[in-house]
Amino acid sequence: MTAEEEALKERVVEAIKQVYDPEIPVDVFELGLIYDIKVFPVNNIYILMTLTSPSCPSAESIPSEIEQKVREVEGVSDVSLELTFDPPYSTEMMSEVAKLELGFM
Repeated sequence: MTAEEEALKERVVEAIKQVYDPEIPVDVFELGLIYDIKVFPVNNIYILMTLTSPSCPSAESIPSEIEQKVREVEGVSDVSLELTFDPPYSTEMMSEVAKLELGFM
């Protein structure tokens, strides 16, 4: 990954960190819902993510909000977002920041 792509990926992560699960006071990145972020040629962004559960009440709003925030990042040409439940989400995927915030540590 070039330095430019790395910088773009960092800006994408910052944009994703503005999105919160409405039921949990932690952003979706720290919650561990983002499995992968790739920067493809011409600054097309691919995001592989999950939700806390397949029946999550925010199943439609969270991915669309993430896509919207990433599209607003300067330099992003296009966004492709894939939702997966493999592997299933678990609290082990949370960052230490999220675990502290939610009292898991």
